[in-house]
Amino acid sequence: MAISAKGAERRKARVRKALKARAFGRPRLSVFRSDKNIYAQVIDDANGRTLAAASTLDSDVKATVKNGATAEAAAAIGKLIAERATKAGVAEVIFDRGSYIYHGRVKALADAAREGGLQF
Repeated sequence: MAISAKGAERRKARVRKALKARAFGRPRLSVFRSDKNIYAQVIDDANGRTLAAASTLDSDVKATVKNGATAEAAAAIGKLIAERATKAGVAEVIFDRGSYIYHGRVKALADAAREGGLQF
């Protein structure tokens, strides 16, 4: 079953609209996953700035994980983004899963970020 780009964009816009309605000024933890890697950013939408970012392409993570497209790699990114966000002074975020369902790598990243100290 192929997912159309148009449907994914609509789903992403719908999720983002719901997030903005209940964000209350909190930064957004945005997740993007490709076939080979996973990326996470903590974004301050009020100022349009990225406060923290992590991906499986970072050199310290790349050395520890064999493949960037696994739940294990996503968990490592979740811990790393939580550490970097805390260092940037962010304790509470709102989770933006984009057009992806909350399952697998996305869920592993979110659970690891919670364990790392982020609240959402």
